[in-house]
Amino acid sequence: MVVAALFLLGGVAASAGVGSTVQPIRFGVADDTGKYADDAGAAFFAQIASLGLRDDRMTVTWDAAHPQTIAESDFLDRSIAKAQDAGIAVRLAVRPSRATAIGTSAARAKQFAAFVALLARRYPDVKTFVIGNEPNQPRFWRPQYVRGRAVAAAGYERTLAASYDALKAIDPSIVVVGGVLSSRGNDKPYAAVNSSRSPLRFIRDLGAAYRQSKRTAPIMDELGFHAYPRSDRDPLNRGLEWPAAGFANLDRVKQALWDAFGATAQPTVESGLRISIDEIGWQTAIPQASAASYDGVETVPVTSDAAQAAIYRQLVARAACDSSIADVLFAPFVDETQLGGFQSGLVRADGTKRPSYDAVQAALAGGPRCRGARVRWRHATTVAGAQALFAAASATHWHFQTKWNFRLRVGEDATYRAGIVRAPGRGVLSVQTALQTHPVLTAHGYAKANWTPLVQFPRKRLAPGTYAFVLDVSAALAPVRHRAFVSRTFVVR
Repeated sequence: MVVAALFLLGGVAASAGVGSTVQPIRFGVADDTGKYADDAGAAFFAQIASLGLRDDRMTVTWDAAHPQTIAESDFLDRSIAKAQDAGIAVRLAVRPSRATAIGTSAARAKQFAAFVALLARRYPDVKTFVIGNEPNQPRFWRPQYVRGRAVAAAGYERTLAASYDALKAIDPSIVVVGGVLSSRGNDKPYAAVNSSRSPLRFIRDLGAAYRQSKRTAPIMDELGFHAYPRSDRDPLNRGLEWPAAGFANLDRVKQALWDAFGATAQPTVESGLRISIDEIGWQTAIPQASAASYDGVETVPVTSDAAQAAIYRQLVARAACDSSIADVLFAPFVDETQLGGFQSGLVRADGTKRPSYDAVQAALAGGPRCRGARVRWRHATTVAGAQALFAAASATHWHFQTKWNFRLRVGEDATYRAGIVRAPGRGVLSVQTALQTHPVLTAHGYAKANWTPLVQFPRKRLAPGTYAFVLDVSAALAPVRHRAFVSRTFVVR
């Protein structure tokens, strides 16, 4: 075995920037209340507009048994018109009515795209279409896996591409939102329940399917993402464990997009793709005075009204600092009445306003403004958070010693290859020299994000001399990203 092969370092092409002017961030809601209201949503749309919210995402379901039927056309006809009267831009989130409706079928993907085109022709004033909903979750897309192999992203990529082409053929100015990913997933193909895919791995799968298709056009203008917290009691700045992601972990999502689509026709964040926070919300407790408007039992720990208001105020200010965020949609605006659903609205089910109502209105008064440092992001070419902990590497060891190890820490899952190499003398050995030196002992393994595994070599005595540890770490989801380390030299007597 030669070290040149063992520790080969990969490179990453630089991204191409775009000179187009970034549109200002928009805030809105993901809520069907207006669609079903007796007044066609007139009061609902007027209320959200009074807060400075400008968008409402409405849901449209596609029935594979009736592929060219808009089941709720009467509701949509009247509510879209009322929204426009109030100055609210409607976006239509189109999803299959059954999780198994499309799967890996190319024919079903084309039928779905034809339905999306039908919607675009019927509602020419709707300029944003959201394709699917959480395709990394079995509740909305199945199968997720076939014989242990992740397949959902391949089926979804085909559906998204067909929908993109169908919509752009009708109106090139339509914004196509793809992905629409859940913030979490267990990556367990054989799980008894909820066998799902984490967002970062799903993006990797989506990019692989796109590259395999040899497509020369984009598949989306924005990536939709549901940035829910790990717990409703978490603050805004507390993220989720890798490979999940929340609002505080958007850098991971951006990197995943770069890894998946860099140097292809699909733009990444650095070349024009923006992120749509398609749903976000923190659930709060229901006061006794409003309890009669709800049914069922709460299933998760919830936060306080005051905490929610503070978080939503911070969210507006923080999102406005990131030019890669296209929009943020509070979900819902009005609470669901079933306590097993979402009680994260700015308005309770009985119509009373939470403190977050006034907080958001104040934060948006005069337009959203960045409060704090602007987000500056560029793709990484190494491994996030990689550290080699060579604690005792500079010590003197005796020739009868047989145990050799050190620890490694990474911020994302990674693979590693390590070696012990002879050094010409005491002091610092360069990484380049170490990588080109044949190792006397080697080790390899898998390091999970935010763990500190022991890199342990086979038990063996080393001949007297001077040595160093060398380590090459590769990102599990993008092996082209590497990081190499070399320890200080140590002596074996």
